[in-house]
Amino acid sequence: MEKTEQHKFGLVGKNISYSFSRGYFKKKFQDLGLENYSYENFDLNSIEVFPSIFSKNNTISGLNVTIPYKEEVIPYLDHIDHAAQQIGAVNTIKIDENGLTGFNTDAYGFKNAILPHIQPHHNDALILGTGGASKAIAFVLDELGIDYRFVSRSGKKNGFRYDELTGDTIEKHTLIINCSPVGTFPNIEEKPALPYTSIGQKHLLFDLIYNPEVTAFLQTGKLNGARICNGLRMLELQAEKAWSIWNNI
Repeated sequence: MEKTEQHKFGLVGKNISYSFSRGYFKKKFQDLGLENYSYENFDLNSIEVFPSIFSKNNTISGLNVTIPYKEEVIPYLDHIDHAAQQIGAVNTIKIDENGLTGFNTDAYGFKNAILPHIQPHHNDALILGTGGASKAIAFVLDELGIDYRFVSRSGKKNGFRYDELTGDTIEKHTLIINCSPVGTFPNIEEKPALPYTSIGQKHLLFDLIYNPEVTAFLQTGKLNGARICNGLRMLELQAEKAWSIWNNI
């Protein structure tokens, strides 16, 4: 009896037991009747052990990459897609006869998740956090012609420090996107340190976090009249885009 070809996929990250991707693709494989497809988490303490994934698994067709390795994984790739190169972060890897090719589907996911909520007055944004995900967000805002500044504890990338934010700054920047992990389960009481009283009805708050569904950041904004959106739709869209890349669709 001929052995069925196995197709393995997985997620590379650190402390990723909570992962959205594993559950999403497991259900997708079931729905499509793909019995010989599997998806697992590769929880790495350090990016240096990344090559060991392939020495133990020779049937991997594709990987997703999450915090904190979206930038650190790049030197281990054979090729990088033009958009991912521009963004400077990779969250999807295609593995075939050409080697390892890096892509960024975060930008696609974010753009298509936020577009239905954008209004003409959302022309100045604050991006909370400066990690790999924030680079994809900045790339999309550039495409949409929306000005932005980063916010972090250090104020790097010519951005604001959290302790520099004033009410006037918040009022001016009517689009606020949280790319930091602050507020993720189980620390659901935490939220980025903003002057929330200056958030109002013109604001749109977008949180890349999806667990909890409504973070303290979103809840506080909502109480002040802001429109809110979590990261679930973005994750679904970027996962489907990754699936398309892996299967040449």
